[in-house]
Amino acid sequence: MIIDIPENSDFSIHNIPFGIFSTKERSPRIGVAIGDHILDMAAVAELDVFDFNTALLEKDTLNDFISLGKEITTRVRKKIQYWLKDDDSVLAGKPELFVKQSEAQMHMPVTIGDYTDFYSSLEHATNVGKMFRDPENALLPNWKHIPVGYHGRASSIIVSGQPIYRPKGQTMPNGADTPVFGPTKRLDFELEMGFICGKDTNLGESVSTKDAEDYIFGLVLFNDWSARDIQKWEYVPLGPFLAKNFASSISPWVVTLEALEPFKIESPTQEPEVLPYLQFEGAKNYDIHLEVGITPEQGQETIVSHSNFKYMYWNMCQQLAHHTVNGCNINIGDMMASGTISGKEEDSFGSMLELSWGGTKPIKLKNGNERKFIEDGDKVTLRGYTKNGDIRVGFGEVTTKVLPAK
Repeated sequence: MIIDIPENSDFSIHNIPFGIFSTKERSPRIGVAIGDHILDMAAVAELDVFDFNTALLEKDTLNDFISLGKEITTRVRKKIQYWLKDDDSVLAGKPELFVKQSEAQMHMPVTIGDYTDFYSSLEHATNVGKMFRDPENALLPNWKHIPVGYHGRASSIIVSGQPIYRPKGQTMPNGADTPVFGPTKRLDFELEMGFICGKDTNLGESVSTKDAEDYIFGLVLFNDWSARDIQKWEYVPLGPFLAKNFASSISPWVVTLEALEPFKIESPTQEPEVLPYLQFEGAKNYDIHLEVGITPEQGQETIVSHSNFKYMYWNMCQQLAHHTVNGCNINIGDMMASGTISGKEEDSFGSMLELSWGGTKPIKLKNGNERKFIEDGDKVTLRGYTKNGDIRVGFGEVTTKVLPAK
């Protein structure tokens, strides 16, 4: 192996995720995470080892690289794997090609033109329905027939490490007759995965569940921040708005769909049977272990949730097929988020709304304090990895600190 990779690293030889990094000496450019290092792809291109326009590797976004198509991007990934394992490869004896991750700054990996958030966890939708509607009929009539989603705000998606400000808006206090304005008192995280579109479609075209994976380049961790009190007041009749559009945070490394292939598993049984355009064959879910930690100021991190991407009722292929069935076009770099990922057990719920059951069951932190929702100064960290025998592929983390409202 050309470079040492720590045991249980998220960025093993089996991963090879792509991202955008910079250092004091290197402008933002494409890199590949390997162990604790980054392989500078623009520097590798100077070795004259690629057969495409390598100027794309000097770009500060992955969009143009992704546009080359999977035939090329997958070949690049496989070449890197081969070179890293060969002690006599073109990478051997060239430490200048590598940068320590600790010495690099990560940037948004793609320019996101459009963003859609789904609502695809049966357990999450059921929990929310029990709290806000009818405990006996928690799901709305359409939920098991369509992957429910809404069009979100792409401009406020940020990369791990960038803080957010507590959002302000209107809320309707219990027992009040008129709304009040001010900072949210119920700031929440949402544990999600996001996928990045890797091919364009034209207006009027649809993507089938059979072909959907060809249109998905890779995945990131996704924290879809929410202001629950603002959301409760505003969401009727048109759904999420100010409660959701102030920020969403993603992890910086894009793990390719090909790297996740060994970790596919069967989807949950869907009853009643879905319409033909949403039907699919084969394993379409992924066994990805997820966790969420809260770190208060001057305090230790407390892990508050252990969940798994495999719980999703609606899979990514169904989401993309439904999104485009009406002819809606997609573009390279578009982001689609899974919706909150919750399991059946209380410690697998993917939001504070569920973990504290609407604030009625506070979560204990290691420092003895309690949390019903996220407070100013808290850092929220999402992590994810998947493992099959000796093969481990991870996403790193997405960490965001909450600052007081401006």
